[in-house]
Amino acid sequence: MSMEFLIASAIAVLTAAGIYLCLRARTFQLVLGLAMLSYAINLFLFSMGRLTVDRPPIYEKGLTDYTDPLPQALVLTAIVIAFGMTALVVVLSLRSYLESGTDQVDGKPDPDERGEP
Repeated sequence: MSMEFLIASAIAVLTAAGIYLCLRARTFQLVLGLAMLSYAINLFLFSMGRLTVDRPPIYEKGLTDYTDPLPQALVLTAIVIAFGMTALVVVLSLRSYLESGTDQVDGKPDPDERGEP
């Protein structure tokens, strides 16, 4: 099994799980889904760099093979943005829970809480 297939499978699983969790009706699952989607995007950006082992990341005169530093910089930027986004979504979901008394995204009570089957 090749490394490309393994990384592509990991990206696919993270994306599918993230989308599934984002479509759930609870805020905690939404936060986890957004985090998984950001991990999938980071892995995708990192794999697009065609990383080479034991090569310097900066081009010098006379150097024939080097690692492209741009994907690494994009991943670091994406990590910072994802952290800020996650913090904002957690604060908004906490505020929504305190205002409505439920963690449902649409604000409707859960069928279990109403006593319905």
